[in-house]
Amino acid sequence: MRLNEILRNCKVVKTVGEGNPEVSSLAFDSRKCVKDSVFFAIRGTQADGHDYIAKAMENGAKTIVCEQLPESLDGTATYVVVENSAKTLGLAASEYFGNPSSKLRLVGVTGTNGKTTIATLLYRLFIEAGYVCGLLSTIENIIDRKVVPSTHTTGDQLELNELLGKMVDAGCEYAFMEVSSHSVDQDRIAGLTFAGGIFTNLTHDHLDYHKTVAAYRDAKKKFFDNLPETAFALTNLDDRNGMVMLQNTKAAKKTYSLLHDADFKGIVLESCFDGMKLKINNKELFTLLVGRFNASNILAIYGAAYLLGMKEEELLCGVSRLHSAAGRFQMVYSGSGIIGIVDYAHTPDALKNVLDTINEIRTHNETLITVAGAGGNRDAAKRPEMAEAAATRSDRLVLTSDNPRFEEPEEIIAQMKAGVSGAYYNRVLCITDRREAIRTAVALAKKGDIILVAGKGHEDYQDVKGVKHHFDDREELEKAFNEK
Repeated sequence: MRLNEILRNCKVVKTVGEGNPEVSSLAFDSRKCVKDSVFFAIRGTQADGHDYIAKAMENGAKTIVCEQLPESLDGTATYVVVENSAKTLGLAASEYFGNPSSKLRLVGVTGTNGKTTIATLLYRLFIEAGYVCGLLSTIENIIDRKVVPSTHTTGDQLELNELLGKMVDAGCEYAFMEVSSHSVDQDRIAGLTFAGGIFTNLTHDHLDYHKTVAAYRDAKKKFFDNLPETAFALTNLDDRNGMVMLQNTKAAKKTYSLLHDADFKGIVLESCFDGMKLKINNKELFTLLVGRFNASNILAIYGAAYLLGMKEEELLCGVSRLHSAAGRFQMVYSGSGIIGIVDYAHTPDALKNVLDTINEIRTHNETLITVAGAGGNRDAAKRPEMAEAAATRSDRLVLTSDNPRFEEPEEIIAQMKAGVSGAYYNRVLCITDRREAIRTAVALAKKGDIILVAGKGHEDYQDVKGVKHHFDDREELEKAFNEK
């Protein structure tokens, strides 16, 4: 392809050099440039791509897309000045890979909690109904039924379009995708055509990046602001920011709720550790998922599938067969009668939701023991809030390490414990070693007791000083049960 074709939908300020060279590849990492690459100089949180223009050219790049021209220009190169290199990359990548998102029905899911569950279960619902579809999620990317490893909640512009292109080649009719606030803010989804968007909720998270709740909210809202008229915008009325998401969208506005009248209205009729009986728009069904937060997730799934054209009877049967995504309220039973639950809850609100669900179902004649930590080099303000939420809702709380990264785990634990008031202090144990923390929780438990291991969910590693060591909460809980 030639440069003009790739940049046909991009706003170019000016071009310096040969106007329309042949292009071999696109790159925003100078190390990945080859002969005749287009290098996009993007200003990131850790580095500025403009500092690597010379390196990109050394590696073969002949076209540079940048927001500011370098002081010294190479007469053999083409320089394209744009207002936003990241957005330009998204638009260019979409064009380069043949606009794959426009050739299937792509649904994005955004919000603090519930993204993975909703995207994954929508994928499962459609695949089990006989449709060919794809998934882009925190846990895994799937093309039809083939799994592709996932490293980010939302991939970069090139990765996303390449994966969507492979989905189109595989005959996918639908794709379901988690949309993180970072990806919206960094224009990683620029150029993608969405058939629908879903908003779950907004609570305290990622303030290390966004700095304020308002900025975090506005990043989510930007996704809906950019949806086309042909799409639907499905929002959670039970979240105070739900209607904010719809303020400026051109998409068809739809709502779901457990508390208010909505397009998709749900009521929890019965709840236990094996599932729930729900009424959705006056139709009853039983689901294997547990808890009010999952009832809300099911409403989002039901609503999106209905808006995509799935027939109601097919939808009711399909939803009743769904089971939880990996590491999301995942049950681990022991031979000694102790109930184990592994969940990805790593924000104050997610912990509240999971623990409130357990407390609604349990008899309160048993002991509820929670094992939880907080990640290092991330939003530190949520740490005491997480501990407070867990301590007030558990009979025992074991604070431990959870991906400390480049921080000292003992300091993170101390910051968490600072959020626990004196009345709950005697409920708390601090055990830095996560494996030992899980073993201690199991040792403290007796028949009928409940252990929640929160924070890592599907993750199978501990990130310590830049090295990922294998660690799986489900494996460790099962080992501890077997040793008891």
